[in-house]
Amino acid sequence: MEGEPVYALFTPALVVDVDKVKRNAQRMRERCHKLGVQLRPHMKTHKTLECADIMTGGSRQCIVVSTLAEASFYADHGFDDILYAYCLPLDKVERCAALSERLDLFQVLLDHPDALEQLKKRPLKGSRQWHVWLKLDCGNGRAGVLHSEPGSLQLARAIAEADGVELTGVYAHCGNTYNCRGVEQIQTVAQETTNLTLQFMDKLKAFGISCKSSIGSTPSCSHPVQDMGKLSEVHPGNYVFYDVQQSMIGSCSLDDVAVKVLTRVIGHCPHRNQLLVDCGWAGISLDGGGKLPTGYAVIEGHPNLKLLSMTQEHGRVEPTSGPLDYSKYPIGSLLTLIPYHSCATAMMHPVYYVHSEGRLLGKWTPTRGW
Repeated sequence: MEGEPVYALFTPALVVDVDKVKRNAQRMRERCHKLGVQLRPHMKTHKTLECADIMTGGSRQCIVVSTLAEASFYADHGFDDILYAYCLPLDKVERCAALSERLDLFQVLLDHPDALEQLKKRPLKGSRQWHVWLKLDCGNGRAGVLHSEPGSLQLARAIAEADGVELTGVYAHCGNTYNCRGVEQIQTVAQETTNLTLQFMDKLKAFGISCKSSIGSTPSCSHPVQDMGKLSEVHPGNYVFYDVQQSMIGSCSLDDVAVKVLTRVIGHCPHRNQLLVDCGWAGISLDGGGKLPTGYAVIEGHPNLKLLSMTQEHGRVEPTSGPLDYSKYPIGSLLTLIPYHSCATAMMHPVYYVHSEGRLLGKWTPTRGW
């Protein structure tokens, strides 16, 4: 396989342009260095060792994960200083304890007093402490204790005062940047999230509590505001691959997208003015539905084509206007789909085919499960 052209692959296939991956990772490192803030890259988009090495510059330190499967996978391969950035599921306390007792630094996240009580009931061996981040909701409206609620400060103080527990940091995800269009809107949300997080840190300091602070999302970290340099860390993840969604938000250009799905024409349907391709919703995310003039993805080099609909293993492609010229799309010909959402699309593939300038270099195998 090595050295062969990508078009020799069986389809559908997820292909990764390693040169773009390295470029995206380097740009993010440079942004963070310029700001003077620690980059803690999120692994959830790719879930591979090879991409993690690129994102950490080979240090295998200071990463974020979204599942315990990822945490164990990286721990098994020599990574440390791992933050499990998902509000602590009570059924997984014992597994978190095992990682906390095994690694130099394993950190958990919580947003509810019940989770803290569970940690207190499970003291770590060897006089170790639980390293806990408080999840703060600064307007994203997903997980986290609301920054303005008195309970947020009370919970932070309870973590800081608990035996066997350390308040390591305050963590906010500015996922509301995904509703933005353009740098100005992105930076408005990033500034607001930064301000609210720093204000919360000031409240903690008034009680004599000092800990780290971290915010993150790919849009906010692709166009950071200067005040983000006052934070301890940032934790973006999607930036290493990017996708069509990020290009629409304004995080990147379409040329920065490092992952694509190859598919082949398997049928001509002139009675419907359509092509059939061998990539359905088992091979590319449905997230783009209703959000793109080209359907569920962008078909590279063919702005006149639209991925209209998909079943599990089939995709229906039609022109945006006029009749199809079937001579341009013979049976077996290759089309390249740029995914709307690379995280969701990557999750569908058991292996990623890595290339440089269209020549295959090898395969990356992601971890799976929870």
